[in-house]
Amino acid sequence: MEKLLEINNLNVVYYTDESVVHALNDFSLEVMKGETLGLVGETGAGKTTMALSTLRLLPEQVGKITGGTICYRGMDILNAGKKQLRDLRGAEISMIFQDPMTSLNPVMTVGDQIKEVLDLHFPDMQPREKNQKVDDILKLVGIAPERKDQFPHQFSGGMKQRVVIAMALIAEPKLLLADEPTTALDVTIQAQILALMKELKEKFDSAMVLITHDLGIVAEFCDRIAVIYAGTVIESGTVEQVFSQTKNHPYTAGLFRCIPDLTTTAKRLTPIPGYMADPSNLPEGCKFAERCKNCQERCRKEEPPMNEAEPGHFIKCFMPEKGGMTNE
Repeated sequence: MEKLLEINNLNVVYYTDESVVHALNDFSLEVMKGETLGLVGETGAGKTTMALSTLRLLPEQVGKITGGTICYRGMDILNAGKKQLRDLRGAEISMIFQDPMTSLNPVMTVGDQIKEVLDLHFPDMQPREKNQKVDDILKLVGIAPERKDQFPHQFSGGMKQRVVIAMALIAEPKLLLADEPTTALDVTIQAQILALMKELKEKFDSAMVLITHDLGIVAEFCDRIAVIYAGTVIESGTVEQVFSQTKNHPYTAGLFRCIPDLTTTAKRLTPIPGYMADPSNLPEGCKFAERCKNCQERCRKEEPPMNEAEPGHFIKCFMPEKGGMTNE
């Protein structure tokens, strides 16, 4: 299977007036052609930073990549020039941003905003053909082409998200970065949007990185899963391997314990104690040590290696847990 994206030991920091925030710490990830990878982690873990770094969209003067490599189909993104990046964004790698309300220009019609992608990447395409492609992509995402002359404020939240998806997919990119695309939507619309994204991904033979908090979404829509904690991947594998709970990182096991289990009569869920490590003051050793019930002395002093629990299933832990889905 062709490897589309390869990130190795990526380090990203944000410089603020108060401190230096270490957002990504030796972050490594691979995305294969045609697959859907679920990237799971709590708020502040570095999920969005990974996506922005891949497209070199970190805020200037604030976010800085201090180490590591990002390669897309052999292309070194971190050393790419401005023209290479313009050609890459939208045509090869597209991103669906977290909030559709702020992703659209309020003074441009949705049709013009979608067509802008074609203007940039296909300047020789005839205007009639561009308009036809805009109509076709709007139909695919479930919006009547007649509405392309309307403005974003005339659309509901779910419809805005469909427009953003149309913008991301009109150039038929090979890789789609979806940053919590359903967070602002109600549950019914969430299901429709996710089903639509899956259908379009298969139609265009695209790979997708789905950034989410929801393990249920990962179980239903993803092929592989990577769990991120304090800016680094602490577990990765196929959905079947991770969800079988034969072996998990203690953090992943804790996430499973937070899911209601209808087969038990537990009165309360079992939350993960404590808070995520402060990214501006990260501890030595394992970043999860302070919250881990299996913590040993060496966990506080040594960074655990990424061990292969089974072929294709990697866990960054000295003592992986078994049976994460217990409400004791």
